[in-house]
Amino acid sequence: MLTAYLRAALRQAHYEILADDKQFYGEIHACPGVYATAQTLEECRLELEEVLEEWVLFRVHRHLKLPTVGGLKLTVKKEAV
Repeated sequence: MLTAYLRAALRQAHYEILADDKQFYGEIHACPGVYATAQTLEECRLELEEVLEEWVLFRVHRHLKLPTVGGLKLTVKKEAV
């Protein structure tokens, strides 16, 4: 389920070339704060994927809600003691 969620989020990524320095910029609007810049589109995609993974893990660690992406919803269940 996690892989499907990450793939769905990455399919919603938006990329553009920044006018001032010609770097590629990518972001995922559904995931606030998930963005990346790089010299090539492929590097930007890879960096964005890594940022997304870290963002999801951080939110899981902090028990923060994750957005529904592409119809997929991840929920974090509390660990049994």
